[in-house]
Amino acid sequence: MGDGYICKIPTLEEMEIKWDYEIAHSGNGKSNWMVWKGKAMENFQKGDSIPYYGLLHGKIICEATAMLHPGLVPNSEGLVGRHMAYLNGFRTMEEYQGKGYFSKLMQFMLHDLQQRGFTEVTLGVEPKQEKNRQIYRNFGFTQYIKSATETYPDGTVIAVDYYRKR
Repeated sequence: MGDGYICKIPTLEEMEIKWDYEIAHSGNGKSNWMVWKGKAMENFQKGDSIPYYGLLHGKIICEATAMLHPGLVPNSEGLVGRHMAYLNGFRTMEEYQGKGYFSKLMQFMLHDLQQRGFTEVTLGVEPKQEKNRQIYRNFGFTQYIKSATETYPDGTVIAVDYYRKR
């Protein structure tokens, strides 16, 4: 990984750019992405979530979000609390996957959350997403919490397994 890559908490303008990119590239799921954009901007402004972006030469190439409020997280019991953040929204542009950029962002995010007093982090992954499950295991998300379902704004229901890292 060369120079020119930084991890940061974005500005509202950077969030606008990233969300508009996701909406433009979302195909049939555009309505979900439009709802998620509004919620993401609002939650960040209220201090209920912290987005984290990885930028390469100023271009946003990966992201993740820490949810800090139980009201934002489906099935939130045991997933988010005073010293526990729920991580989601893991995305890396396809041409930058497998190059270590997201790993660096994850390290940055975990360090920032620890500095803010969080001692545990949780995440959810669909059982069929074996590649993602393996990536999260490598990051230390090995303590199984529970399984449940989540419903997207358009009514799509997905199965999710939840894991914890201390």
